Amino acid sequence: MRRIALALLAFGLLLTPLPGAAEKTESFNKDVKMVESYLQNLSTARARFVQTTHDGTQLVGTFYLQRPGKLRFEYDEPIKDFVVADGFFIYFYDAELGEQTNAPIGQTLADFFLRKDLSLEEDIKVESVRRKGGFLQVQLIQRSDPEAGSLTLGFKEDPLTLSKWRVVDGQGLITEIELFYMKTDIKHPADLFVYADPDGRTKGFNE
Repeated sequence: MRRIALALLAFGLLLTPLPGAAEKTESFNKDVKMVESYLQNLSTARARFVQTTHDGTQLVGTFYLQRPGKLRFEYDEPIKDFVVADGFFIYFYDAELGEQTNAPIGQTLADFFLRKDLSLEEDIKVESVRRKGGFLQVQLIQRSDPEAGSLTLGFKEDPLTLSKWRVVDGQGLITEIELFYMKTDIKHPADLFVYADPDGRTKGFNE
């Protein structure tokens, strides 16, 4: 596969180390609460995206979100791969192999982003909060397995808007996604988040 599984987790942002990691000051806590509130209230969205993998390969497509539980990454032609979360499972379709793999949402890092009650204080730890180049950068790790990798969210400020994300996996491989032309509070077709093979032979769990 073209590492599309990481697209679920990678809000692409190349981080430049800044002097002095953010301490848990009043300002730190305020920024965390602001980001948490923004994400909690981000119910539906659609955006164009550019995905960049660790080897420099770039793919373009459209990202759809319907919280809680649902998202879709649809790649532009000629790529026929896609990723869809239907509220229960995440499915990864590999067009080259003509196969799909899936996993319960709760067993993936995407669960943090898709859960109904989103919190940055439970099983996810805010490792740092930084500002650089007009972006607020929030780096997250799993409390239970901090060596498993990290997810960094990038937000434009005033108004706060999710615009990038980056995943570093346990092997140090990086996948990044940048969002463009995001629209929120929109109505998606119900079948957008249903898994179906392109040949129409099989449906996902929610069918």
